[in-house]
Amino acid sequence: MFYYLLKYVVLGPLLRLMFRPRIEGLEHVPESGAAIVAGNHLSFSDHFLMPAIIKRRITFLAKAEYFTGPGIRGRLTAAFFHSVGQIPVDRSGKEAGQAAIREGLGVLRKGELLGIYPEGTRSHDGRLYKGKVGVAAMALKAQVQVIPCAMIGTFEAQPPGQKVPNFQRVTIRFGAPLDFSRYAGMENEKAVLRAVTDEIMYAILGLSDQEYVDKYAAVVKAEEAERAAAAGKRKFPRMPLS
Repeated sequence: MFYYLLKYVVLGPLLRLMFRPRIEGLEHVPESGAAIVAGNHLSFSDHFLMPAIIKRRITFLAKAEYFTGPGIRGRLTAAFFHSVGQIPVDRSGKEAGQAAIREGLGVLRKGELLGIYPEGTRSHDGRLYKGKVGVAAMALKAQVQVIPCAMIGTFEAQPPGQKVPNFQRVTIRFGAPLDFSRYAGMENEKAVLRAVTDEIMYAILGLSDQEYVDKYAAVVKAEEAERAAAAGKRKFPRMPLS
């Protein structure tokens, strides 16, 4: 009930007013049955825009931090994400990733739509990063198609760190479903999982026309933070003790 209240009465109309989204390829999203919608992730607004324009309910795997924030704001955020049926994902290790896959498969077994960002985190610079293989594992184990999706313009509408979005038109583009039935029974082979994931990311790239980086976004962020820290130390060297 709360999900549809937000979608059609509260958030949906507001988001359409703010972003005036152009919707392309919506016919590729199936009207019934299980499927995965895999998209790029450029902005916090992505969490709300895609569900607002898809006719069916879609459940996203959302980072656990949205459910564990401190204070009143944290509790409100957690309550919101729980109320719209989002699933918390602990991104701290391999076992956490397996738990996320199990949760996602539960959604698919119920014949529902599952939304996922294969990059695992928001892009900090607008580029598209290497996808994690969890999306491939779920697609092969559940034997469902993957619909690639590109959010275009949301990075400029709400860059990282900006709390209030700009009033700016965006585009949400869906591609033709990807079928991986040729890999049936091969969901435990690492090379297959990598190949399927790369095919999904290539489809997203074709829709978004972003610059692609063949590294995980989290790794690049960490490398840039290390370089910034090292540059800061060189700029302000420690003075010798007299």
